[in-house]
Amino acid sequence: MSTEVTRKSNGADEAVKRVYRPLTDIVETEDGVTLMVEMPGVAPDDVDVTLEKRVLTIRGRVHPVRSDKLRLAYAEYGEGDFERSFTLSEDFDPERIEAKLSNGVLTLTLPRAAETTPRKISVKAA
Repeated sequence: MSTEVTRKSNGADEAVKRVYRPLTDIVETEDGVTLMVEMPGVAPDDVDVTLEKRVLTIRGRVHPVRSDKLRLAYAEYGEGDFERSFTLSEDFDPERIEAKLSNGVLTLTLPRAAETTPRKISVKAA
């Protein structure tokens, strides 16, 4: 998780809480885009991925993992809520978006819609 922290509050009476922003790599190809989001220690049930009005949002929670036999001397690992949002262009097919979590990395595959996939048009002699 990133050490970058934002503060989030839903109202004047609610306490401000820390929300971590996970580090993300983005790879673009002709067929689509792949996002690789760092999520060490996060279980698939603790991640929520939504798409609303072209905004892809990843939310979840990192639960503390500590042994009663160990005393924490220093901590960099972010625990608690995390969130990251991306605004998508209209050339992605929302029905074909896939998400997989493996080895602490959430991989989101966003295929381009068929009508936006570039194609070569051959030119014939007249």
